[in-house]
Amino acid sequence: MHSGLVSRTLAADRKNGSTRNNRSYREGEREYNNPVIRYRRLPVGLPAGWERGTTMSLVIAFIGMQGAVMAGDMREIITCGDKLSTDTLEHELYSGMIVTDDELKKRAEALGISLTIRDDKRKVTQRDGILVGEVSETEGSILKKRRLYATAGEFALAEITDADLRVTGKGTASNFVVLGNQITKQIAHSCIQEHWKNGGMHDAIRILMLSMERASKATASVSGLYTLIHTPAKGSLSAGIGQDSRQ
Repeated sequence: MHSGLVSRTLAADRKNGSTRNNRSYREGEREYNNPVIRYRRLPVGLPAGWERGTTMSLVIAFIGMQGAVMAGDMREIITCGDKLSTDTLEHELYSGMIVTDDELKKRAEALGISLTIRDDKRKVTQRDGILVGEVSETEGSILKKRRLYATAGEFALAEITDADLRVTGKGTASNFVVLGNQITKQIAHSCIQEHWKNGGMHDAIRILMLSMERASKATASVSGLYTLIHTPAKGSLSAGIGQDSRQ
């Protein structure tokens, strides 16, 4: 099993298991043979001075018949400022206009926004043979999450608002699944299209690592460190989701 923190300089040498694959992948809840990136709508309606936090950066997974692998960056960005300035900053960040941390800090200062950047948010975990990836967004007191559950042979997508968990999609093996913002989804899409040749788990892991490394160099919304976990296990998605829905 491969797990732990991985830096952008780590060699892409991952080989575990094999699986039947095709060229399709999933972004959000829909599957595409010729993928089209759908843009995330920016949140609206925040009163001036409200705090907004986001970990909407990049979680990407591959689900095979004999295992699953998932990677996620560790960045969390917290902003405090008026709605118009915050929306402007998010648009520039998520569309790829802001590349470095210095650029992000300077742009936030110019817009009068208080900014906190943290790189210790673990978005990918494993329990009972199930990989769980999550991206989230806080608008004032409302916490919204998108969660991906993956195990050998299948996956499920869920949305969580406060204590309400709703399953929004399910799928089977031989799929990539991408959760992220506009620019990170475009980068992951490009890596999959360029490098996926119906290979095995080793090839899928290389694509996940390449996607994380490219994203960290192209946008300040993604950290240079990321978590990558592989499991050959077959867990019970229904049991895992059921446990989370009761919490």
